[in-house]
Amino acid sequence: MAIEAGSREVESTNPKFKSAVRGAVLGFFVDMFDLYLPIVVLAPALIYFVSPEISASTTTIIGAFIFATALIGRPVGALIFGWLADSIGRRRTTIIAISGFGAVTLLLALMPGYQHIGIAAPVIFIILRFIDGVFIGGEYTAANPLAMEYSPREKRGYYGGLIIAAFPFAYACISVITMILLFIIPSEGLNSPYVQWGWRIPFVIGAALAFAFVFYYVRYVSESELWEEVKRDAEAKGETSSPLRMLFKGQNLKDFLQVFVLMSGLWFIINPVFAILPGLLSSQVGLSTTNATIALVIMSLAMTGAYWAAGSISQRIGRRTFFMVWAGLAAVGATSLYYVLLSTTPQNLVVVTLMIIGIAGMSSPVWGVGPTYINERFHTGVRASAYGLGYSLAVIIPSFYALYQAGLARFMPSEYTVLVLLVIGSILIFIGAAWGPETKDVDFSQEVTSSPEKGAAPSPR
Repeated sequence: MAIEAGSREVESTNPKFKSAVRGAVLGFFVDMFDLYLPIVVLAPALIYFVSPEISASTTTIIGAFIFATALIGRPVGALIFGWLADSIGRRRTTIIAISGFGAVTLLLALMPGYQHIGIAAPVIFIILRFIDGVFIGGEYTAANPLAMEYSPREKRGYYGGLIIAAFPFAYACISVITMILLFIIPSEGLNSPYVQWGWRIPFVIGAALAFAFVFYYVRYVSESELWEEVKRDAEAKGETSSPLRMLFKGQNLKDFLQVFVLMSGLWFIINPVFAILPGLLSSQVGLSTTNATIALVIMSLAMTGAYWAAGSISQRIGRRTFFMVWAGLAAVGATSLYYVLLSTTPQNLVVVTLMIIGIAGMSSPVWGVGPTYINERFHTGVRASAYGLGYSLAVIIPSFYALYQAGLARFMPSEYTVLVLLVIGSILIFIGAAWGPETKDVDFSQEVTSSPEKGAAPSPR
């Protein structure tokens, strides 16, 4: 098959392009809304699921595992749904995945607590969160490659940043909803309204958003034309190799290992900002729950713009250069500012807010470039599998951050263990970026069909 260079680089006026990008943005918003519900919404109500007799540290670890199990489920979902997306199409796979995690989120909203079914409550909740993670891993595995395959080459960074910006925006929305609920619904004690039923409201909202997204995708989003043409060409030539078999051999495997190192760094660097920082603002810095939430909302909104800007900047200076520069900023600037925040513990809301915006701004914008970069590293025949697994498989090791912090606390003050994770993430990002090529000029229309390693990344134009 010979596709003219740029023939799939459609302009943003194309209605199929617009629908695909909107779908990816909405999907990622719903995805992240669902994923971070336990971190924000359940924090004031975790006693509903655990025995009142266990220690505060054990309760914290259980809370971390509720979050981690969803993260661990994502690589499983990427494996399953990545194969489906490369085999039966991006659109159908996205619809299946979103429907699945919408249903599971609704089941979570109906869960009984420890006082009703004992230890089964946290066990069932964790199992459902794992299943939830499987479906979450399927959504972006299919929807993001579809949007990237419609995006003009010269604007992929811009639109990739826009899609991933839905993550901090979703985090901000969850925080606002939780703050409003805590303001109007009492939350003190096991029998308080928020602990008994108030936390369920955001979960119901998450489920409703998922089902609304399914309606949008069914009605408005078309299948990737590039994938359809590649699929027809492969079938005409009798090429029926499994996408996963192609991914894990030859050059594809080398490319995947490089992406794995890079993404491991991205996951290590995001946890100190969005998973660990919320707890430290109250326990270490000394902010009230309300002030901590306000600071996090403002930070998340700032990062919404920063992620979008990062994608646009990478389109000018290159993805590889952006990763390496921001890895240096994170290792030196973000880590130093994080240390100052924890050591001086300023309780002034304005000061703290500006400091955490600085910490996040010097570290997490690498995420505004990550998804676009992974899509550009692989060929259409394996792109969804490679993107899903490259994005999600790397999350497993960093997701056990609470255990690493517990181990590090034997050798250093526990509040500073988060800094080690930030430095580790920065180093891995720098190594991963230096190992790989620049991708901003990759032309998705260049297909390598004659090579025995079909699926290798197309060359820059």
